[in-house]
Amino acid sequence: MSNFLNTPHHINATPEDLTGNNGIGRYILLPGSEARAKSIAEHFEDVNVHPHPRGHHLYTGTLNDNGINIDVAAISSGMGCPSIEIILHELFHLGGRRFLRVGTAGSLQKDLIKIGDIVNAQASVRDESTTSDYAPISIPAIASFQMIDAINLAAKNNNLAQHTFTGIVHCKNSFYAREFYAGPRAIENKEYMQLLIDYGVLASEMETAALFIQSQLYHHQLSSRGSGPDCKVLSGAILGIGALPPDIFMTPEQESDLTSNIINLALTTIKLLAASERT
Repeated sequence: MSNFLNTPHHINATPEDLTGNNGIGRYILLPGSEARAKSIAEHFEDVNVHPHPRGHHLYTGTLNDNGINIDVAAISSGMGCPSIEIILHELFHLGGRRFLRVGTAGSLQKDLIKIGDIVNAQASVRDESTTSDYAPISIPAIASFQMIDAINLAAKNNNLAQHTFTGIVHCKNSFYAREFYAGPRAIENKEYMQLLIDYGVLASEMETAALFIQSQLYHHQLSSRGSGPDCKVLSGAILGIGALPPDIFMTPEQESDLTSNIINLALTTIKLLAASERT
C-alpha cells in the first residue's frame, strides 16, 4: 500500500523533477485549468513539459529574478476538492513543499469586490466533504502567513493593492446547486449563501479547503521531524473575481485582463517569497 500511496498516478514526474532552490524544491503554481497552466509556463525559462493522458501536464522551468534563477513548476489542479486532493497528494510525495493556487472565484460582497478584483485567501469555509476525510470539520483551513504576506506585498509592487482583498473565502462541493440554486434545494442553498454574505465571507470557489487542510497536515508531518526550510509546507491562493453571482459574469476582454493580472501577481509573489527564503 505504501508504494501505491507514494507513487504518482496522475502526474508524469519523478522526485528529481521537483528538486531545486537549494533543497526547498520547486515553487508550484496550481491553476484550475490546463490552459492557464500553459499560460503560466510561457513566463518560465528553460521549460520542460511532462504530459499526462489525464491532462495534468507538469511544466517545469525557472523564473529569473535579477539574475537569480528560481526553480518553478505549474500544473492544473482540475476543478473541485476531489481533484486537487489527488494532485496535491502526488506533488507532496514527489517533493513539492510550496503551493500557490492561481484561480478564479465569484464575489460574495458585491458592493465591495467587483469583477476584475483579486482575493488573497486567508482561510476557507469547508463547505465540502473531501477534507472531512482528513480532519474533523472543527479544524479550520488556513493559508500560510508567509504566502498571505507575500501576495499582499506583490499586489503593492504590481499596483494592484487597491483591487486586492484579504480574508475568508467559501469552498463548496457543488457549483450549480450551492451558488446558483439549481435543483430542489434552491431555497436552502440561497439561505446558506446569504449567511456567508452576512458574515463577510469575500468570495466563493472550489479548491482552497483541500489545499489548506492538506498543506497544514503535510507541514505538521514534516516539521515534527526537523526545522529546516525543507520541513515547511506553505500554501496560499490568489483568486481573480470573474462573476457577481448569480447573473453577472466577466466579458472575454475582462477575462483576458484578469488572467494576465493574476498570473503576474502570482509570479511576483513567488519571487518575493523565494527572496525571503534565501535570507
